Amino acid sequence: MLAGMRIARFTTGDDPRYALVQEEGGSTYLAVLAGDPLFMPVRPTGERIALSDEGVRLLAPVIPRSKVVGVGLNYVDHIQEMGHDMPTAPVVFIKPNTAVIGPDDPITPPAWATEVSYEVELAVVIGKMCKDVDPEHARSYVFGYTVANDVTARNAQRSDGQWARAKGFDSACPLGPWIETDIDPNDVAVLSRVNGEGRQKSRTDQLLFDVDFLISYISSAMTLLPGDVILTGTPAGVGLIDTGDVVECEVEGVGVLRNPVLRR
Repeated sequence: MLAGMRIARFTTGDDPRYALVQEEGGSTYLAVLAGDPLFMPVRPTGERIALSDEGVRLLAPVIPRSKVVGVGLNYVDHIQEMGHDMPTAPVVFIKPNTAVIGPDDPITPPAWATEVSYEVELAVVIGKMCKDVDPEHARSYVFGYTVANDVTARNAQRSDGQWARAKGFDSACPLGPWIETDIDPNDVAVLSRVNGEGRQKSRTDQLLFDVDFLISYISSAMTLLPGDVILTGTPAGVGLIDTGDVVECEVEGVGVLRNPVLRR
């Protein structure tokens, strides 16, 4: 894991680039990097761009090379509100990378998704190939952390008996606003708001299975590659959203991920 950096992926209308997010004099700047920091050393080019400049747009900080691995039913209060039995092992599912969108991109549920819900989650970004790791070594495979919204079509989740369609449709995985490389993932606040009204509020110390265990458990089944993302679960307070709503998901020490909802 890298120490003390915020790394964004952005565009000014051309190909996506990466940058360090820096504060100076009350303004936020992007210190542009040479190449993709997942695969080469972090090296600023010397170019700096104000985040407020016209045409600057933050993108999803990572597009997973192979997969997003979700973990369901990982906060006791959410398990209780959903009426499920307490799991004895993590409940794991896959979201395709085509579900990923970035900050301010619209969540666009398909017509068949009639009951769509938000779920704020701490997301873990893997930094190097990871297979069969012990929990005590798991953190060394982490590149950093970002905010996720595990958008879910509840009607499909009920009818299908499994979660691929319900959680895998296009735009069902907002990520952002950037990657923070240095937080304690097992003790940060997670919150969500819809149209400015608080909906979820908890801390990751309430996770049934903590981040280190999740990395170990998942890597015992499948190889995790650089850029893969693990969603760690959501607390109680989930609810429905529809066109015109604006969802804000926040993780302490990382930032706020904002997305409007739009049915096409």
